[in-house]
Amino acid sequence: MHYQAAAAAAEAWGYVAAAAARGATMDALERVERLASESAVVIFSVSTCCMCHAVKRLFCGMGVSPTVVELDEDPRGKEMERALSRLLGGGAGGGTAVPVVFIGGKLVGAMDRVMAAHINGSLVPLLKEAGALWL
Repeated sequence: MHYQAAAAAAEAWGYVAAAAARGATMDALERVERLASESAVVIFSVSTCCMCHAVKRLFCGMGVSPTVVELDEDPRGKEMERALSRLLGGGAGGGTAVPVVFIGGKLVGAMDRVMAAHINGSLVPLLKEAGALWL
């Protein structure tokens, strides 16, 4: 009888822990969305990531001053990185999700999408529409 009570308590705790994890993910997703909507261009980055550095240099070279959120310097950065991975379709166990770029509060995507937009000429109009570029 004591074993059944302990098993029921453990099962209930597992449910609570899973619900808390979902809640943390939702909080992280809400934080990502809030940060993404606060500036014309927002880059979620990791300070030691070479691809993050390249995308930051691309925007700075175009005369854009992006807001950069360094996930490795934020206490809740890992949670936000998991939320970004989900936004990109990578799921919870996906690889590194950075850099991730938002323009005008809308998800552009990771490095591949940003570079494709730059090469095909659609990046500048997005930046102009968001008010990040005036030329």
